[in-house]
Amino acid sequence: MAQNGEYTGGSGQNTFQRLQSQLAGLIAATTPGERLLSEPELARQMGVSRATLREAMRTFEGQGLIRRRQGVGTFVIDHPNVIDTGLEVLESIETLASRMSLDVSMGDLRVSKIEADSKLAKVFDMEPGSPLTQVSRVIYTDDRPVAFLQDILPPHVLPGTAFDGGFTGSVLDFLLHQGGSALTNSMTEVQAVVASSRIARALEIQRGDVLLKFIASLYTDQGEVIDYSSSYFLPGYFRFHIVRRVGGAIPPAAPVQ
Repeated sequence: MAQNGEYTGGSGQNTFQRLQSQLAGLIAATTPGERLLSEPELARQMGVSRATLREAMRTFEGQGLIRRRQGVGTFVIDHPNVIDTGLEVLESIETLASRMSLDVSMGDLRVSKIEADSKLAKVFDMEPGSPLTQVSRVIYTDDRPVAFLQDILPPHVLPGTAFDGGFTGSVLDFLLHQGGSALTNSMTEVQAVVASSRIARALEIQRGDVLLKFIASLYTDQGEVIDYSSSYFLPGYFRFHIVRRVGGAIPPAAPVQ
């Protein structure tokens, strides 16, 4: 049980589970927008180490219930609007948000020229050292960054004029609207990863926080890769699902005529 904010024995739950339960109660009782006690104060009050507290708080940040900002503090936030989508059809965040009447915006757009290393040369079937365009940006909703997107494309696919005006952050939408090569499918790998220092800064989270990462190759009808992308999503703001066929299932019998 807990006495004066410190844990004592006697419970079948372990310390981490009890900590999560107490944090859940604290967050639920705090008005959105208010700041929680500092990590040292919370850890001392709850009788745990700062490392244990930080690990437990990651769960609630992943759910979109709190927001931690380096050097500022931890704030309770309203439960976010979740972008909910299936994975059977590739669509941009902007398209999904528009369907759900959610506002999203782009921030921190960076366009740079890079050279293909051995991995990218294989992806695009080109010589190492060939020029490529890299587009990195952050997507916001509810006035906070929720996704970090990075696309790598051959220079002729995404010319510099693409950023003269009207580019809202979706390379996919740009490619669909400009015409040219027909896009057919995307091969996507889904991972759970921890945020690097660079990604953590962009998304205003702590280094080591868990993110969903999609690594995708976008193909034309000629079988060529036209875009190689890495997308990082805050789990609490996205819900992905897929309809799967049951292997070995017996198809229904034909109706009797």
